[in-house]
Amino acid sequence: MRTSKRDRILDAAVNVINRDGVRAVTFESVAAEAKLTRGGLLYHFPSREALLRGIDEHLVQAWETSMESLLGKGAEEASALERYQTFVRVSAQSATRAELMFMLESADPDADERPWGPAVRRWAPLPPSAGQNDPAALDNFVARLAADGLWIYEAMYEGQLDESVRAQVAERIAGLLAKPDGSPPL
Repeated sequence: MRTSKRDRILDAAVNVINRDGVRAVTFESVAAEAKLTRGGLLYHFPSREALLRGIDEHLVQAWETSMESLLGKGAEEASALERYQTFVRVSAQSATRAELMFMLESADPDADERPWGPAVRRWAPLPPSAGQNDPAALDNFVARLAADGLWIYEAMYEGQLDESVRAQVAERIAGLLAKPDGSPPL
């Protein structure tokens, strides 16, 4: 199936972000990356804000698709442990700088709900409530925080972590997750 020009533009913008950061996203840089004219971009995205919002939504959709693909089902069909396991694996294996940057600074900070909020809540259950004594839930949340840390490290120091070391770290993080029966990790 042929990629639409809109998707081509969004993929090009993500490439620019992964390489040069969000500030580098201009109509000129994205048009050059997508091999389109500035007018071609303006047809799909009439403003930089519209382009950033489109990138944000595109990244959320791609991130959720990778989660569903790895797990083989949607978040609503998965247990909390399965969602944590998937979140940890995707964060350790395929999370990108662009995704992290947009999670941190969504396109529209004045919006009531940023696109990442609902997606992250679907896949990374909230921590245990104050006063709740659930060691397994706490272990799972600690694993999620460790996966977030690996993601941040990879985004900040791209290329500095050897792939085999990253795989070992990911396995260590996965080992922090509670066992399927709810008992704490070893």
